[in-house]
Amino acid sequence: MCGIVGAVAQRNVTPILVEGLKRLEYRGYDSAGVAVVNGSGALERVRVMGKVRELEDSLERDPLSGTMGIAHTRWATHGEPSARNAHPHVCRGRVALVHNGIIENHEDLRAQQRAAGYEFTSETDTEVIVHQVYDHLDRGKDLLQAVMDTTRELRGAYAIGVISSTAPGRLVAARRGSPLVIGIGIGERFIASDVFALLPVTQQFMFLEDGDIADIREDEVIIYDEQGRRVERRLSISQLTADVAEKAGYRHYMLKEIFTQPRALAETLAGRIADGRVVDEAFGLDATQVLDSVRSVQIVACGTSYHAGLVARYWLESIAGVHCSIEVASEFRYRTPVVPDDALFVTISQSGETADTLAALREARRRGFRHSLAICNVPESSLTRESGLVFMTRAGPEIGVASTKAFTTQLVALMLLTIALGRRHRVTPEQERQLVALLESLPGKVNHALELNGHIEALSERFAGKHHALYLGRGSMYPVAMEGALKLKEISYIHAEAYPAGELKHGPLALVDGDMPVIAVAPNNELLEKLRSNLEEVRARGGELFVFADSSVSVSDSPGVTTLRVAPVEDPIAPIIYTVPLQLLAYHVAVIRGADVDQPRNLAKSVTVE
Repeated sequence: MCGIVGAVAQRNVTPILVEGLKRLEYRGYDSAGVAVVNGSGALERVRVMGKVRELEDSLERDPLSGTMGIAHTRWATHGEPSARNAHPHVCRGRVALVHNGIIENHEDLRAQQRAAGYEFTSETDTEVIVHQVYDHLDRGKDLLQAVMDTTRELRGAYAIGVISSTAPGRLVAARRGSPLVIGIGIGERFIASDVFALLPVTQQFMFLEDGDIADIREDEVIIYDEQGRRVERRLSISQLTADVAEKAGYRHYMLKEIFTQPRALAETLAGRIADGRVVDEAFGLDATQVLDSVRSVQIVACGTSYHAGLVARYWLESIAGVHCSIEVASEFRYRTPVVPDDALFVTISQSGETADTLAALREARRRGFRHSLAICNVPESSLTRESGLVFMTRAGPEIGVASTKAFTTQLVALMLLTIALGRRHRVTPEQERQLVALLESLPGKVNHALELNGHIEALSERFAGKHHALYLGRGSMYPVAMEGALKLKEISYIHAEAYPAGELKHGPLALVDGDMPVIAVAPNNELLEKLRSNLEEVRARGGELFVFADSSVSVSDSPGVTTLRVAPVEDPIAPIIYTVPLQLLAYHVAVIRGADVDQPRNLAKSVTVE
């Protein structure tokens, strides 16, 4: 969600901070700000409502310069989007702080601080942290100890960066529940909520663990765990480069990410299959022993990842013969589930920092789930570090807020899991070879689906003035319809809902009229004839139908019915293929409506708060 960048160096860090914020814009935000300790040893700050480019404009008018600073892009939680609620927050001109996360006991701290004479200039929970740090400094503690003592008084999730005019050349950072990384340069050190922010200045990183506090200077980093003990964290060399977040000639990141799916799928499969078989070790070194014991699967995820899990439930039960339950993470963590014997707890997250999914994993361990598997796109994320088994999707950086290639690579990972479990139950060696061959054919088949781009762009013009849309699917196409509806609502701001096509007559049919486009996903499978009758129900009510149909299916254009032909595809991998034209439809509708495709309003890429 919010973005953090900080730096201690021998040069002016303001350009580094602003460039880092620009590279975090994909996360979603409503305001931005920067604070530095200038050459005279004074704290200076600039905050704006709006985009980083407006912060740049403000800095051109009133430049800031200093060798130590912090910067932030805020996604509003406590307090409306505004300049006064933007970070960094400053206390009495001495301490500046940036924060990601939510402080649950902020009201109690606020009451104590008001009684002690502190004035509040914002509505945020963050402001209580900076006051608390100042209070400890005012009692004679140094910056590190002040931050340590403050974190012990906080309840909730946080990643913070703190600087003080009385501690030159020193940046203190801490994390609990929200990600924070330290970048190592030559004679300079950095912090950020995401490595992408720092790729122009370093490829060497240390990832803080929950409860860590780091004392950072230009030539040294000392890290303490939550007990205050000095610890070492491994130095990692990132394989990403500074140009990884460029658009490569595409109009938007989302479009680039849609069109790079064939490569992402191929890279996700690379090294995971051999001689027509899925390699157990793709899921971790102990995977064989764990998978041998699995008799059921519990999947927990949020948003798009939840839709991937819904598809996997069809696969696991129909192909592998393994019972599967799936639940939204924010619901799972607050109920008391029955824990089956020999169950595999599977979490799915693009970022690996989704707060509800992480909390669900921790709750699952407390509830007695013995085995866990994380399907994730970000190495060194909290989710991958805390899970027993890990499958990296290798989608590469996904900048657009609306997930595309992360979703399809998650589906590939889940099909690989289905096959690996299935051969321990009812999938024969020959069936496994056939399924593996289908997975290997995916990059080519997705390329064929992308050839529909021009047709979909023309079709999208008919959605420009619409306010509502209904998506229909049956079987494993129902979650695909859900994902298609989510994409449309996320980036075009058209209200869209998905239903199992058989549920039309139980309520949604009342909404159907000439102003409600109905999008149906119609591969050539055993449910096709059932779907046909559902589509007739729409036509009979004057609804306008848009059918994404297998080219071998006898559905043709007629008054009120527009078909878009998808190349024939085998049923097991159809959910992956049919996702692509729905992504393109959402993209082109959003472009026509003039929406901010890559940074839709009110949304964030990585949801690190509950």
